[in-house]
Amino acid sequence: METLYLRGEEQKIAKYVIFSGDPWRVETLAKLLDEPQHIAFNREFNTYTGTYQGLPITVSSTGIGAPSAAIAMEEMYQCGMEVAIRMGTTMGLQDDLLGKLIIPTGVMREEATSATYVPLSYPAVADIELLNCMNQSVLKNGRRYVNGITASMDGFYSRMRESKLSQKMQTDIDATFVRLKKYNILAVDMESSCMLVLSNLMGIRSCIVTITTVLENLKKTLAGEDRKRAEQDLCQIVLDGLKIYHKEVDPK
Repeated sequence: METLYLRGEEQKIAKYVIFSGDPWRVETLAKLLDEPQHIAFNREFNTYTGTYQGLPITVSSTGIGAPSAAIAMEEMYQCGMEVAIRMGTTMGLQDDLLGKLIIPTGVMREEATSATYVPLSYPAVADIELLNCMNQSVLKNGRRYVNGITASMDGFYSRMRESKLSQKMQTDIDATFVRLKKYNILAVDMESSCMLVLSNLMGIRSCIVTITTVLENLKKTLAGEDRKRAEQDLCQIVLDGLKIYHKEVDPK
């Protein structure tokens, strides 16, 4: 039976699933797969299944934010997902992080969706073996990575980026970054903590692989060819990381 939103079916979904926030980044990754089959594009959810060097892989988009990411996780789990990777971009809180890969060991839960599943005392942590495979892949692909703690939160224009409304309401956006830096938080996004919580509740393996494309409040950004190349590298890194994982940890 088709799932409600992603329109996935168990026989069409691989056990390895890569999630991208951006539906069009899915198109970039699908070009790296052999014989990609387009499963569906419904609302913000764009899904393909193909193979990478013989390994069956599904890639799908989540859109922006934890609520839709939770829907994607739930429906892929319904279809038999066993390993989940969030492949995305993040806002760095240190000036030297622009263009680097951040692969968090854990994520601070400041989004609201995961709290509808479990109390805030439940941790959002990555699978260490899967994370280590992604670390290897970053180095193999000539990039640099950082492991540590990141944060996920709701409210892009209320907490992460000044806007006309935030200025009208005299919202102190910088206060977000000052507070998070006190906790040695590396970066902030809108989905990762929810996805890690759900993966642990589901009993599946999961980790987050992000590339820093902006710094706090968009004071500096990757643009043009640098951004395009960074996102292409990100796709390649995650695919190669899954191959390493399949060979070294899960060869069946």
